[in-house]
Amino acid sequence: MIQRIFKKIVAGAALFTVELVLVWLLFLACIICFLYIGAEIMQGETLGVDEAAFGFAGDIANPALDRFIKIITFFASRQFLTPAALLLVAYFLFVRRHRWYSLKVPVVALGSITLNIVLKFFFDRPRPVMPLVEASGLSFPSGHSMVAASFYGLIIYLVWKHVRPVIWRNVLVVLLVIFVILIGFSRIYLRVHYATDVLAGFSAGFIWVVVGLWALRRLERLSKKELDPVVEEETPA
Repeated sequence: MIQRIFKKIVAGAALFTVELVLVWLLFLACIICFLYIGAEIMQGETLGVDEAAFGFAGDIANPALDRFIKIITFFASRQFLTPAALLLVAYFLFVRRHRWYSLKVPVVALGSITLNIVLKFFFDRPRPVMPLVEASGLSFPSGHSMVAASFYGLIIYLVWKHVRPVIWRNVLVVLLVIFVILIGFSRIYLRVHYATDVLAGFSAGFIWVVVGLWALRRLERLSKKELDPVVEEETPA
């Protein structure tokens, strides 16, 4: 009896790999970060990090960096992400033929956009004054940052699960993380978002991708459990 209980404990502990623990710790940190920033915004507080970030961006600004930043920010725009998401769905439908992965892309992308609209309406924060490019709508949280964290977060998940060898997997993950951070910084540099908008966008985007992937994984397992007994009943004795 004791041996059986011990085996169950060991099996349960084995599920909590280092990667899983890090993901859930980051998930918890994102929740705390978003709640803290959201509470400050609702109270009308001005956070020092916003002005400090604008000051840093202004100090390093130059024409060459302007062009680079505009290219970076494009990769989290609707003009890029819509066809990119459709191509990814088509890949999993017709090339890789993995219907659950083809479902994860629109759930993560469309869900993130929808949640961002709801959050913007709820917090109702105006954008910074004197932006360097045209921008419409409300400011909190940053839509580019939130969608980048969720969409490219999904890409990171796919890379982590399927890319071998390990060295290439790690390199791609690091590059994607840097790319997402650059997208967030581009919104501050262009003065269309405060730094707190970007941090909240990253937090909400990561929370959404984790929740979305977890929920879809649960549905996938439930669908297999429902289908397996049917297959067994139809198998000839």
